[in-house]
Amino acid sequence: MADRTHIEWTDATWNIITGCSVVSAGCKHCYAMKLAGTRLAHHPSREGLTIDTAAGPVWNGQVRFNGPWLTQPLAWSWPRRIFVCAHGDLFHEAVPDEWIEQVFAVMALAPQHTFQVLTKRASRMQQYLNDENVWPRIEVAARRIWRELMGQQIAGKVLIGPLPNVWLGVSVEDQDAANARIPALLETPAAVRWISAEPLLGPADLRWFLRKSVWEGGVPVRGNDYGHGTALDWVVVGGESGVGARPMNPQWVRDLRDQCAAAGVPFLFKQWGAWMPTIQDGDSVKLVFAPGAPRGPAQPEFHQWPDGAGSARVGKKAAGRLLDGVEHNAFPEVPRG
Repeated sequence: MADRTHIEWTDATWNIITGCSVVSAGCKHCYAMKLAGTRLAHHPSREGLTIDTAAGPVWNGQVRFNGPWLTQPLAWSWPRRIFVCAHGDLFHEAVPDEWIEQVFAVMALAPQHTFQVLTKRASRMQQYLNDENVWPRIEVAARRIWRELMGQQIAGKVLIGPLPNVWLGVSVEDQDAANARIPALLETPAAVRWISAEPLLGPADLRWFLRKSVWEGGVPVRGNDYGHGTALDWVVVGGESGVGARPMNPQWVRDLRDQCAAAGVPFLFKQWGAWMPTIQDGDSVKLVFAPGAPRGPAQPEFHQWPDGAGSARVGKKAAGRLLDGVEHNAFPEVPRG
């Protein structure tokens, strides 16, 4: 649990479930996996969740429900954006439905907060939340949790899904991941649907997923195939940091920024990561740092992209999060009633 976090798009983390397994290229340098096998290796919430390999700690597929943290969001009265399972995946195949129901029950009981869920298991999320019996089960869990916490029954009905304070998202590192995960996300009932393209490891054309359908006479005349008004509501993009971080082509980020602007979808650029763009100035290469940012190593490693763009490894703090001199911090606007 962390009531404060340095993650740019959230206020707090709620690690009610920890543990995971590697499923795609975006998992290779997972910071949560490395922490679980090093600094937090003997913490009760992480112990035994990784195996040691030549490349460092790797998730072993086991997951853990950290029961003492279940009702923590209910003790926070001041509204927060809360990242759910920052060190795991709520919809991991090893997570029982009963755990998911308890998590959704607490989110229903804490309408003052906005809960941000991020998964790489979009198909399971889609299947789970389209089950006609899921909300009655979550309601039963909510009533039990409230009774155990407060010593009294809840009067009236607790919820009708989807919950207005729960944003459902998928991790997308490249076009293949986008094509595999976003369709399932768009077929999942949610107040807000979003993606985290971090680490962004390749170009991604999201235009089809960003368009809302336009209807004339009950017939969709343009847009995607996911129903009336269904599209992505928010896009977060970031580069990789830490040991072994892979560079991110600046043009991939610009393309996503421009796609979002054209579709009117909020765009948040989280960070360049360990690598920042270079600027070609005649025969020399320049680095333009944000005001007050550290300058990085005197002789950074450089990477040249086939399209002529360049990147330099200067470290996360020096690279910052300015995109063409602008800090992008847009969030979706969601009516709450």
